Amino acid sequence: MRRTIITPQKGQIDVAGTKVSDISDRARRRFRATRIGFVFQDFALLNQLSARQNILYPYRITSELKLDTDVRDRAEALARACGIEDKLDRHPSALSQGEQQRVAICLALVTQPKLILSDEATGNLDPDSKLRILDLLFEQAANAGAAVLAVTHDHELLPRFERILDFSQFREGGKP
Repeated sequence: MRRTIITPQKGQIDVAGTKVSDISDRARRRFRATRIGFVFQDFALLNQLSARQNILYPYRITSELKLDTDVRDRAEALARACGIEDKLDRHPSALSQGEQQRVAICLALVTQPKLILSDEATGNLDPDSKLRILDLLFEQAANAGAAVLAVTHDHELLPRFERILDFSQFREGGKP
């Protein structure tokens, strides 16, 4: 089954100066792999790959990204910052959910994306890890000149963000 990145029915999507809704499906896939980092709630890790291989996976699926020593060093540094450097040779099934979540965060950040989309990125982390990961996420975003868009139920995270949209307003017919 071939997966397609959908485009809006009205309007356009502009990410980091690229009108994503105006480029081909193939170009959108390449753009997604190179410019957008995803932190999925279910981690979206490949169990047949080690944590290290999962983190470096974007470099294996597009020729736009070059896997070199700097990238490997960045992956190691991200893993160290997330506290999983000693788990890089383990497969996801041998990791706790919190460790899997930290691998997913490293995966989202390794390409230095311009947009980081996060769905409950800290949901499986203990309070200390949560703060450390948030610091890392915002530090990496600032270094890459990236925007972070997060979905969360954790109201403790809200002060860390510049702008907050409460989706309950949409249900009530209001505008944010």
